[in-house]
Amino acid sequence: MRLRKLPFATSLTLMIALLLTFTATAQAAERGALERFLEVTGFDVALESIQLSADSAPEMLGLEADDFGSEWSRLVGEVFDTDLMHDMALDILGETLSDDQLDHAAGFYASDLGQRLVAVENKAHMVEDDGLKSESGAEIIAGLQRINPSRVDTLQRLNVASDVEGISVRAIQEVQIRFLLAASAAGVIELQMEEPDLRAAMAAQAEQLGEQIAANALATAAYTYQAFSDAELEAYAEALEHPTMQEVYTLMNAVQYEIMANRFETVATRLSAMQPSQDL
Repeated sequence: MRLRKLPFATSLTLMIALLLTFTATAQAAERGALERFLEVTGFDVALESIQLSADSAPEMLGLEADDFGSEWSRLVGEVFDTDLMHDMALDILGETLSDDQLDHAAGFYASDLGQRLVAVENKAHMVEDDGLKSESGAEIIAGLQRINPSRVDTLQRLNVASDVEGISVRAIQEVQIRFLLAASAAGVIELQMEEPDLRAAMAAQAEQLGEQIAANALATAAYTYQAFSDAELEAYAEALEHPTMQEVYTLMNAVQYEIMANRFETVATRLSAMQPSQDL
């Protein structure tokens, strides 16, 4: 499934509202079908890749993961346990994803084109970006803008369609805010501003963050889908733009961000036993 691999640079109320929007639409899907849905769409791998964002947590506190030694790897393994996040997703989806939505999304991703797309997306999710992917993608975009600008337009359509209502910026910032507030409550840091001021500061950076996310997403898409034809990418864009798929992606994005926020809050609590307090 074409979910964003988060850079970790909507409030919680917004996320929960997005999840509950679908609860009354139809009877929720049964668990076995949900398991198959996670696999066929690649959402299980997208959830697993959340662990790759964990090393950003110490950076937000002015630290480095290496400062914690081997304890950091152990903490990440426990808090971002794949089975735990998998079960969290199933619990939420079991209350929110309808059979109609499940069947629609799974139907597309089970097709030949869908499975080929999932294969490259799964690979992209689980590769840490050391600069090669983004740099290569940027070079591809530069070349396409000269010789095939319509393909760039299609890649942009994919990005817009998978980030329904531009939720990513608000959600990423909410994850940051929840992490910092949890770290402050746990005594790991001492925030020098109140929550309203923190939110205002984040809001002032939203436009710049959005531009960075959009540029990175475009480069990543160019790199990830380079083996697909223009026609195949256009078909994918059309599939993502379908109203039912838009509902599914709104839900999937909300689930992904909520699990990430929950796990980072847990990390903040656990850090209190590993790192002395410091001012931020």
